[in-house]
Amino acid sequence: MAVPKFKTSKQRKALRRSSVWRLDAPNLSACPKCGELRRQHVTCKACGFYNGRDVLKLEDGKKKK
Repeated sequence: MAVPKFKTSKQRKALRRSSVWRLDAPNLSACPKCGELRRQHVTCKACGFYNGRDVLKLEDGKKKK
């Protein structure tokens, strides 16, 4: 079984792990219908528009079930 030759310091271990927790912010684009910012490839929550058509039936800015 392999055994480390030297002890890994806390600082070296922390530097190696430092970039793992960071996530990129989601890419936002303007909705072509209402202009509100929305995530790409996701239905607009403000107007229910996606891929050139109305997907959700919205009433006064709220989802209708």
